[in-house]
Amino acid sequence: MLVFEVVVTLLLGGAALAALARRIGAPYPALVALAGAALALLPGVPTLVLDPELALALFVAPVLVDAAFDASPRDLRANWRQVASLALGAVALTIGVVAVVARLLVPDMPWSAAIALGAIVAPPDAAAATTVLKQLRPPHRLLVILEGESLFNDASALLVYRLAVAATLSGFVSGWSVVPTLLVVTLGSIALGLLLARPTLAINARIHDVPTAIVFQFCQTFAVWVLAERLHLSGIITMVVFAMAASRRAAEVVPARVRIPSWAVWGFAVFVLNVLAFILVGFQLRSIAARATGTTGARYAVVAVTVTVAVILARIA
Repeated sequence: MLVFEVVVTLLLGGAALAALARRIGAPYPALVALAGAALALLPGVPTLVLDPELALALFVAPVLVDAAFDASPRDLRANWRQVASLALGAVALTIGVVAVVARLLVPDMPWSAAIALGAIVAPPDAAAATTVLKQLRPPHRLLVILEGESLFNDASALLVYRLAVAATLSGFVSGWSVVPTLLVVTLGSIALGLLLARPTLAINARIHDVPTAIVFQFCQTFAVWVLAERLHLSGIITMVVFAMAASRRAAEVVPARVRIPSWAVWGFAVFVLNVLAFILVGFQLRSIAARATGTTGARYAVVAVTVTVAVILARIA
């Protein structure tokens, strides 16, 4: 019961902080994460830890589907070079810079672990970037490029992260074995997303009860993610391709009386998931602070600040 009360309180506080962020013109994810970190350091607050696989499925899958469903394939095709250079090139550059910096600061860290650290921090958050950009009202093309990057940069970073973790656990991963793995995972994820879009859309078209249709939409989202993960493919790439393929014909086959309330429910659900996700990110500081005391804590702080600066400079470059 205590955890439930904490979650409800966090959700209410997150909504208030999001309203405050809109008023002062700040990205609400950053404000909510800072509030979660501050709460985590208060005495008596329980430790909330989510299973990593559950966190990805629960928080990432619906947010990706919502963003990809509204993306324009035509605009992405027109700017594919710029989107690819950011989703692949900028992520790779950031991973490399962070790995080098981490090795310089912690010489005992294996290269594979340093690369895994770089992959964790390389992809910028889509929600924060979009919030800031919409406040600045940039040209449409710039908005398309950065929002398009946010759909795919997590996929490239997550693939590198998993390979780096595998190398850390096994001690060695051949460079030649990485390329076929990336190709198989990427092409397989695209094929799976396209394959699942048509039958799920056909089922959606036959459901005319609004609550049932919305429940099925969320269940199919999680089912697609779980299936991709069980097949050892990229859940992120699969979800993006699945949503973009389904959106092309959704307006033709799904009646408006279902689409309009669905849009409202999805907007609410994605907002709630974003608020909870960023608060829980801040809450992870509690377990870190419990382990980082004295000189160890100071060393952690130096590494964290230096890596943050390295990510910012790499992004600017």
